[in-house]
Amino acid sequence: MATNKHAIIRYQTLDKCFSNPGRRYYIDDLIEACNKSINEFTGSDIEIKRRQIFEDIKFMESSQGWNIPLEHFRDGHKVYYRYSDKSFSINNQPLNETEENQLKEALLTLSRFKGMPQFTWVDEISARLDSGLGLSHNNDKIIEFDQNDYLKGLEHISPIYNSILYKKALNIGYKSFKQDTTQSFILHPYFLKQYNNRWYVFGKSDTSQLIINLALDRIVSIRESKKAFIPNTSIDFSEYFEDIIGVTLSNEAQIQNIILKVNNSILPYITTKPIHGSQKVKEKGATYTVISLQLIPNYELESLILSYGEGLEVLEPQSLRDRMANRIELIGNHYKNKNADKLHN
Repeated sequence: MATNKHAIIRYQTLDKCFSNPGRRYYIDDLIEACNKSINEFTGSDIEIKRRQIFEDIKFMESSQGWNIPLEHFRDGHKVYYRYSDKSFSINNQPLNETEENQLKEALLTLSRFKGMPQFTWVDEISARLDSGLGLSHNNDKIIEFDQNDYLKGLEHISPIYNSILYKKALNIGYKSFKQDTTQSFILHPYFLKQYNNRWYVFGKSDTSQLIINLALDRIVSIRESKKAFIPNTSIDFSEYFEDIIGVTLSNEAQIQNIILKVNNSILPYITTKPIHGSQKVKEKGATYTVISLQLIPNYELESLILSYGEGLEVLEPQSLRDRMANRIELIGNHYKNKNADKLHN
């Protein structure tokens, strides 16, 4: 980042020097001007090399830069530099190819959030950039993000985001999958997180001092509450999810040493995409590999293990092995009957 920042300062400084018809700027003058500008902006005493300035000039003259109309005037054994067009400035030019590609990459990343209420400006700014900055049109899609535009609850992201930002309590109407009726309570929201294409809000309710999480697609109603906001003083959400898979974290849960037996046929998948950052190889055999994880077991971990089918077996702890065996048995019961029950109208 610092390198890019210094480059921008140098380009802007050189542009001012080349635009000044009242002074002759030789290479040493250009170096001095760039060093001064960087020092004023960053406070660092960096000594720019002659080769760097020559490379900057070459880039500015190229089609990847700004195609600057630079003239090289010989004065004895020295050369000074000046624009042939006195009205020229890189700040008056359309984006160069490098800047255009960088802007396209940024817009492509932002396009992931299209459809979310607080990101409706992405479509607008994309259209403005296309028409106003001369971006070339290329409709070939080269990347796609995993985003479900039809997911319920997306409309709640904006009010919850603003409530977290401005520290406002919310009156929530919530109906979980296990309830037949809607539950109403005051939530003090602290954090939004997406997992497995579903959004969750983490916060504290008035009825409990514990952190809870709510799935946004189960929120029935949401409005700002007049109750005073209770700030988050106990949870660092940059570390909160380090010891779990997904979003489910019991307040009493402890990290456990989880031992898994992996069939070597699926080992490359688990090696290239580790289950968790704590993953380590304990033993490697001809047909299987034993790995260890330092994690708090939860429903999401169990589901992830099940997704690998017969290629993955829980060895320890016994409590997790028993839960997995029970779930596998329940799944197996569905398939014991060779002929599936037919649905009739």
